[in-house]
Amino acid sequence: MTVDPLIAPGVHLRIDDLSERVTTSGGPGGQHANRSRTRVVVTWSFDEVALPDTVRERLRSRFGDRITSSASRYRSQGQNREAAIEQLVRRVRAELTEAPPRRPTRPTRASAQRRVEEKRARSRLKRERRGGPAD
Repeated sequence: MTVDPLIAPGVHLRIDDLSERVTTSGGPGGQHANRSRTRVVVTWSFDEVALPDTVRERLRSRFGDRITSSASRYRSQGQNREAAIEQLVRRVRAELTEAPPRRPTRPTRASAQRRVEEKRARSRLKRERRGGPAD
């Protein structure tokens, strides 16, 4: 397995904590696609795993009691299993990653002047288009 078990600080994913289901892939593909069970659905239930309370609540608010991921991109069940697990890990990491605080910025003096000049030019153009009273 190529998946890194460390999802976030203090959060480890063990393969034993995942439940897996294999099904047939949907969509077109002929006789072989309708018979081979290559689609893999992986589910991770947070309630059965030892997690810090803050992490568990954050995941529960986003995903509910569990997160499910599926893959049917490859013809191989093994490759789809790895793809589904990697997708699940990416989703959990994205949820647990803290966004950096926004640093308030102000427009530069040059950009403010450009904006005002563009407004004046537009106003002048519209004024010239109006024309005067008809003779």
